[in-house]
Amino acid sequence: MKRTTLSRFSTRVAMTALAAGAAAMAAGAVAQDAGGAGGGLNLPTNVEFFAKNDPNHRKATVVINGEVITGTDVDHRVALIVNASGGKVSDEEKNRLKMQVLRNLMDETLQIQEAKAQKIEVDDSEVDQTYARIAAQNFNQDAKAMDAYLTKIGSSAASLKRQIRGELSWNRLLRRNVQPFVNVSNEEVREVLKRLQDSKGTEEYRVGEIFLSATDETKSAVYQNAQKIVEQLKNGGSFVGYARQFSEASTAAVGGDLGWIRLAQLPNELSGSLTGLQTGQLVGPVEIRGGFSILLLIDKRQVLTADPRDALLSLKQISISFPPGVTEAQATEKAKAFATAMQSARGCGTVDSVAAGLGAEVVTNDQIKARDLPGQLQNMVLALNMGETTPPFGSIQDGVRVLMLCGRDDPKVDGAPDFEAVQQQMEDERVNKRAQTYLRDLRRDAVIDYD
Repeated sequence: MKRTTLSRFSTRVAMTALAAGAAAMAAGAVAQDAGGAGGGLNLPTNVEFFAKNDPNHRKATVVINGEVITGTDVDHRVALIVNASGGKVSDEEKNRLKMQVLRNLMDETLQIQEAKAQKIEVDDSEVDQTYARIAAQNFNQDAKAMDAYLTKIGSSAASLKRQIRGELSWNRLLRRNVQPFVNVSNEEVREVLKRLQDSKGTEEYRVGEIFLSATDETKSAVYQNAQKIVEQLKNGGSFVGYARQFSEASTAAVGGDLGWIRLAQLPNELSGSLTGLQTGQLVGPVEIRGGFSILLLIDKRQVLTADPRDALLSLKQISISFPPGVTEAQATEKAKAFATAMQSARGCGTVDSVAAGLGAEVVTNDQIKARDLPGQLQNMVLALNMGETTPPFGSIQDGVRVLMLCGRDDPKVDGAPDFEAVQQQMEDERVNKRAQTYLRDLRRDAVIDYD
């Protein structure tokens, strides 16, 4: 039995959505400021080991302050992340996930233990209600169907419910022991609002980040690790899931989402990488002070300016399918005839009868934002006049369709966030920083037995 005190691991503060990767993932922002080899520790230049310690062959059972984390606990959480990544995770990647999940479970255990020590209880009924809400919101299922789904993917309801209990306990603890001592002055809020007004019309970006800290000694290994993460993401891995799992920035708890920012708020290395990037594209790993960052451009817009993509559209989708065995030439000819017929339709009032004559199917959506359409269609649809259609698109397998614009409500000019919203955001950021310190103290004082 080996005993040690718990070292630095990542933290999580916010509630976690199962569909985005499920397990609450770490956020050790202090790692970005740790600079220098050894971080101030008195370490030899040439390290010689008296015994080998291979974490990949260590049993996953850990006892933290007398409470056990089993290998099954780890496997159930890993299953959630693998499922969020579409199951496309190599054995090597699973080993890395297991080690990180074990650290996350350690943090979760400390958070639950501290809440109990502070006489903060979370009733089973609260956990069950949150579990049912996650099942309904993310999967359109009831709790029993969710139980079966989790078992099917190799996880369990007990694992997710324990995670929920940890999050509720920690958030409640922060509200009582941290939040009352965080203050944001009215003057600070007014300064932020003024800067927003001054930057009206400039571009801002919504960015996701995965930050990996590195020293001179670990730089090469961390860079290779970052490249493997990028490879997983390009193969369909969940960015949110990997951010929660691996990122060492304070945004890990929200899937790496930095929110809406301007380039001037980022280090030069990152701002230069974002320039010219298209929505949905990845960049990185980019070396910055203290480590490497992987960025995802989620969206972009102009500050305090109406975005045409927020226009609310009324659309009709008219589609035809092809019989089995149709040739490409036959399909092309039918698609042309279909497009010609749609152009002759005089607006949405007659399109149903025209479609019926072609044996086409009509689907109506009166409440869809332009930004919710596929990227290739957004500008095309926004350029239409009422009653006009897009060119036909599709394939022989999926059929051909067009969209007809029946109506459009343009967005109003965005106003600045209100005073209370800005103040709340600033308070949340400060609570998060103090929460990291709080958890770091719990880690330092913990006693752990590795079985």
